[in-house]
Amino acid sequence: MNLDSWKSQMRKGAAEFAVLSALRDGELYGVELVARLTGADSVGLSEGTVYPLLRRLQSDGRLQARWEVNDNAPPRKYYSLTKAGREAVDGMAGFWSEFQTQLNLIVRA
Repeated sequence: MNLDSWKSQMRKGAAEFAVLSALRDGELYGVELVARLTGADSVGLSEGTVYPLLRRLQSDGRLQARWEVNDNAPPRKYYSLTKAGREAVDGMAGFWSEFQTQLNLIVRA
């Protein structure tokens, strides 16, 4: 396996965790969320990856969305975690912490 392929697999595995984590502190509108996720170069998420993932997480019941209409700006779609989404991200964060700790022990050995 080449390095680029390995990096791609790592990013795919972390995408859902990244989206849910970005919403832990409150709702964000789509463009703002995408900018936050695509701005982290090492994570490597693209707009074409984020929006389908948002739709899937909403369909799975982990996210909810609402439209906000403002006369002076285009409508914005805001995303936030549902109870199931918060439980999912909390579980992922616990696993991630333990996984990272254990992997660091191996990598530094």
